[in-house]
Amino acid sequence: MKPQNEKIPTPQELEKEISEFLAKKFGEDVKIVSPVVMPQEAVLDKTKDSGKARSKLNFDLIPEELIAYLDQYVVKQDTAKAILATKICTHFNRIKHATDSNEVKFDMVGGIKNNVLMIGPTGVGKTYIIKLIAKKIGVPFVKGDATKFSETGYVGGDVEDLVRDLVREADDDIELAQYGIIYIDEIDKIASSRNWVGADVSRTGVQRALLKPMEETEVDLKVPHDPISMIQEIERFRKTGKRDKRSVNTANILFIMSGAFTDLVPIIQRRLSKQDIGFGARIRKAEEDINVLRNVRSEDLTEFGFESEFVGRLPVRAVFEHLTEDDLYHILKNPNNPIILGKKLDFAAYGIDVKFEDRLLRKLARDAFAENTGARGLVSAVEGALLEFEKRLPSAGIGKFPATSDFIDNPEASLHTLTDAAMSGNKDELFEQLTAEETDMIKAYLRGNEGNLAEKYSLTLTSSRIDLIATCYAKNTLDIGNIITKIKSFYDEVKKIELYFFKNHDINIVLEENAIDFIIEQLIDASIELNLIYEKIDADFQHGLKLAREKTGRNRYFITREALLDPEAFVGKQLQDVINPLAAPDKQ
Repeated sequence: MKPQNEKIPTPQELEKEISEFLAKKFGEDVKIVSPVVMPQEAVLDKTKDSGKARSKLNFDLIPEELIAYLDQYVVKQDTAKAILATKICTHFNRIKHATDSNEVKFDMVGGIKNNVLMIGPTGVGKTYIIKLIAKKIGVPFVKGDATKFSETGYVGGDVEDLVRDLVREADDDIELAQYGIIYIDEIDKIASSRNWVGADVSRTGVQRALLKPMEETEVDLKVPHDPISMIQEIERFRKTGKRDKRSVNTANILFIMSGAFTDLVPIIQRRLSKQDIGFGARIRKAEEDINVLRNVRSEDLTEFGFESEFVGRLPVRAVFEHLTEDDLYHILKNPNNPIILGKKLDFAAYGIDVKFEDRLLRKLARDAFAENTGARGLVSAVEGALLEFEKRLPSAGIGKFPATSDFIDNPEASLHTLTDAAMSGNKDELFEQLTAEETDMIKAYLRGNEGNLAEKYSLTLTSSRIDLIATCYAKNTLDIGNIITKIKSFYDEVKKIELYFFKNHDINIVLEENAIDFIIEQLIDASIELNLIYEKIDADFQHGLKLAREKTGRNRYFITREALLDPEAFVGKQLQDVINPLAAPDKQ
């Protein structure tokens, strides 16, 4: 029997004793080779660390900057944009502050995330706004439909699958996924029916399943019913010899829910009308529903069919407005809208350039408004109006299509006009007129958003550059952002000419903004290579500027657009200033 005070040897001590025994008996021919296995405590520690994102969040937006960004894409919804931009910026700035700060940190008991509930009719831009925000911030984004999920353990999707989808969107970067956004649409469909008898698995069950992820929990990436997940786990164990538990912590994941909530209006009305009961009570009209929804309270959502704990985890609420016919028109006029750009791409696939008349856009907006489905009706209206032309113009060899209200109203006669060679002059004239109108519209848009665009793309929007961007937009099927990005890349390349010239000739030339725009025009319109442009500048200016430097001692010259067009006159002017220095003051 082992004495009570005898110390039990550790595994390392046992291994050492056995090794010494084998060495004495068999010499150096026999050795013990032990696998390197991390202690269980270390594995557990790693599991805990995996829930804490160690990488820093690259976020520096403030609410007004995000609102200005959304204004470029989203029509109306000023209140909703302000609420979403403010609370989302606050959410991510708090995370960044916590990860960047060297101060002593503490875990706040009962801390509440800025999870958002969006309320509004279909087709007003709820999903579009969240996608824009996620793209701007640069975090993973997944969207789910509340009606497709059920409580864990029942047939149907697991709400935790959305968290796993975030990891896939983040290219298996768990730390990045823990900063993601989960958007769940049609959340009003999982409110429990007030007349339901028995367990309501697909409604209340989903709400309860969402409670922990919406606050903070660990979601295991290994799914027992997923064979691929199990195979990956077995492969990791075979290579490492340990079970590496991979999980996602949801503490910093932002949850955004949305729904139409049409049946919520009567509930709010009953609460509000308690103050107006009697002969003075006023019956509200249907168009006032949106104003009624602005008065929503937690008690209304609870009566609607949500668990009070679920409502408590959605502290931020944004109510979206109905879109009017005029709003739909402005959506079509927005140069970044995907509806018109998408239709242009449809025709461009057949080599057809299409321009839209303003009067036609008004008509399409009117037709879409009649469908009462918000911006979604615009797609149907545009497709219905242009389908016959999209079907028949590709086989007619048409390269330009002026889409006007008159053409759309009478497709058969219009198709004959468009394909009649004798009428080509009128068609081309009309097309050029629509192109000019589109160009003017883009210029007005750029001037109205000049500050935001200049800051976003780090590119000064001079008058000539605005003209250049508008012209490029009219000639290409791209949104404003892609065009400015393209011009900014050209701008950076052109600026290198100054460096090359100085390196080769020890003369400092400064290309003025209008000169840079002129060079970019050549790069875009004539498809001239940048090295050819440099060779021409080198040939046009090197000898004259060297002579001017010898005569004046100056080594810095500002090259304007006019100088590029007439380099001899420019060099002559520099030498003339040497002969008659009082003729013109030297600004350089």
